[in-house]
Amino acid sequence: MAWNESGGGDKDPWGNRGEQGPPDLDEAIRKLQGQLSGLFGGGKGPGGGGISAGSISLLIIVLAGLYVFSGVYQVDEQERGVVFRFGKLMDEEVTPGLHWNPPLIDQVQLVNVTQVQSHSHQASMLTKDENIVDISLTVQWVIASAADYLINVRDPKKSLDQATESALRHVAGSATMDQVITDGREAIAIEVQERLRSYLKTYGTGIDITKVNIDRSAPPVQVQDAFNDVQKAKEDQQKFINQATAYSQQIVPEARGKAQRQLEEAQAYRDRVIARSEGEAERFEKLLNEYALAKQVTRDRLYIDALEKVFKNASKVMVDIEGGNNMMYLPLDKLTQQSGGNNGSSNDIIALRREMEQLRRDVGNGRSSSNNRNRSN
Repeated sequence: MAWNESGGGDKDPWGNRGEQGPPDLDEAIRKLQGQLSGLFGGGKGPGGGGISAGSISLLIIVLAGLYVFSGVYQVDEQERGVVFRFGKLMDEEVTPGLHWNPPLIDQVQLVNVTQVQSHSHQASMLTKDENIVDISLTVQWVIASAADYLINVRDPKKSLDQATESALRHVAGSATMDQVITDGREAIAIEVQERLRSYLKTYGTGIDITKVNIDRSAPPVQVQDAFNDVQKAKEDQQKFINQATAYSQQIVPEARGKAQRQLEEAQAYRDRVIARSEGEAERFEKLLNEYALAKQVTRDRLYIDALEKVFKNASKVMVDIEGGNNMMYLPLDKLTQQSGGNNGSSNDIIALRREMEQLRRDVGNGRSSSNNRNRSN
């Protein structure tokens, strides 16, 4: 039956308090104090003796345990701890492991020294040749000294940003626009890294720079089209230079090879002519000696050799007979075939010479006989 139904009385779900109001706060506090007093063996009333000594000792032991336990902490492998005793920095950093420091006396701050953090920076720079370029880079860094990072600089990350701006402006201001945008980006990144590391070391920030990457370097958007035209013209220029270089590397060795070949051919021709001339001169000297010993034989031999050279490549010979109007035709090819050889030998030449002399004599005898007949008539 519901509490507000007939016959249920004036009971409510929070207790049978009738027309009583909300509970008194002071009464609740007094009840809580009485319970705590009873916990430690005391209480008010006739014959009560207050808090006992054992209760006080137990309370001290509990509080001491809580104090000792609250001073225990653990340092992870990637962390280092910095201890401040009454606000003063202790000399040594806390290494990884389980440690204890007195609470309220020492304050320990843990710093991650292995995590690689990154800082992005973007700015417009004026180059050495008075051009403006937009450069964006990323700086990767770690904490090298936890103590320096915490106490030497009020805001290490802000100091990093300002040092990055200074190093980048110094390096970009010492380079041309082409170096910043094209082939000099890697060298500029290395120089910015070294200069930024030097700045941060001088400031004592405890930050070590591991890498600087130039993400983008380009002219401002307003002049991007003009810059693209210039870059295209430079690429065309380089392409033509490469083509000319390739043609030069192809044609020059060819020309040098031909020149060397002509020089070698001329050298060989000179050596051949000199050797032939020397051989002819030596042969003539030897022939002169033989001619002095036997003039007729040598003369005949020279004549036969000359005829052999002439008739060797000739297949027909026309002989003009002295004192006559007729010419005699000698088919040397037929004669050599009859003799069994393709070319006339020395014996064939000698025989041919004899036949020709005999023919001349016969013709001469016939002419003289005809003259004698004419004379007698």
